[in-house]
Amino acid sequence: MNLPFSDTLPINKLASSFANTSATYKFYWLIAIIELVENGQSTIDKKALFSRMISSSWYTVNYFHVSFGKQDLIQKAVENILKYEKLSIDIKKQKLITILENSNKIDTQRILNHFNLNVPHWFLSPWFPKLKGEKNSIYKTRIYNNSQNFENKCLYGLFDENIIINPIWINYIKNNAKILKDFCFWNLAIFLQTRNPNVPDIPNKLIKPNVRNGLTKQTNQYWKLVFKELGSIDCIFTDTKLFFDEKNYALDHFVPHAFVSHDLIWNLIPIEKNFNASKSDKLPLFDKYFDKFYNLQKVAFEINKHFNSKSKYMDEYLSIFSNIDSFDKKKLSKTIQPLIIIASNNGFLFMKDE
Repeated sequence: MNLPFSDTLPINKLASSFANTSATYKFYWLIAIIELVENGQSTIDKKALFSRMISSSWYTVNYFHVSFGKQDLIQKAVENILKYEKLSIDIKKQKLITILENSNKIDTQRILNHFNLNVPHWFLSPWFPKLKGEKNSIYKTRIYNNSQNFENKCLYGLFDENIIINPIWINYIKNNAKILKDFCFWNLAIFLQTRNPNVPDIPNKLIKPNVRNGLTKQTNQYWKLVFKELGSIDCIFTDTKLFFDEKNYALDHFVPHAFVSHDLIWNLIPIEKNFNASKSDKLPLFDKYFDKFYNLQKVAFEINKHFNSKSKYMDEYLSIFSNIDSFDKKKLSKTIQPLIIIASNNGFLFMKDE
């Protein structure tokens, strides 16, 4: 992905800011700068930028459990702030930013201040390459001093408490804000995919969706027919009888949506509504529940195949089976079990074995 051309700005320097990246801070630092320049700011407090770095990565870390790498400062910061500030995972971005900017908690302030050690000056390294044999402390001082005069047409000037956007960059950032943010997220997705090779749909786990897709169509166009033929369905977790008209059920992702990031029919089953609320995004115990899951899925598959074979939801099974002539338990197992293992390795918790 290329950045918009400018015949007056060193776009190549900005484009190379993500070269040799070993952590996520550069992506979130630039995203924060773009957002605040969009809001009309040119002199920007560092704390405001650090707070936005945390807020922009909040959902990716806490909800989707995407790994940033063992040494990544942002992932550790997000996880710790969740505990220190006693916040909810679903907190709105602007509210989180306000809390972080105004927090008096020493631990939170320490986390935010820690980003100041390296993030602001290392980002400018394409404009100010390190000299051979130059000590890090001297290099940092040189970047601060030179950037304050906007040497080499650098993106911003560095000061103790804030940064000042170079005036020659402001219109470029404002006019191309969406493309610049897409550039950041595109590079971030590539960076994270290499660290999460088996995690599906990384690009859609970088931003909290405004509204999650409902499952009304899957309920009415697929599972309603199953309820009609069977009369009732036993919840695989509680053995409670579920009835369509009583609506004592909820359609649930067997492997959590927060991990698979899709609503494909082969991962959906009706379960007891109250239990669904407590299950949340926890993982099912494969050895305990897979056979029940398989049996219910197979019955639903066969009913829809007989009465509703043209349904688009039948085609969704083709991502597992080569055709819809049979419902292969082994193939379904080989799809579900690795997903549960990988999700667990990425921090998703298992349901309690009761």
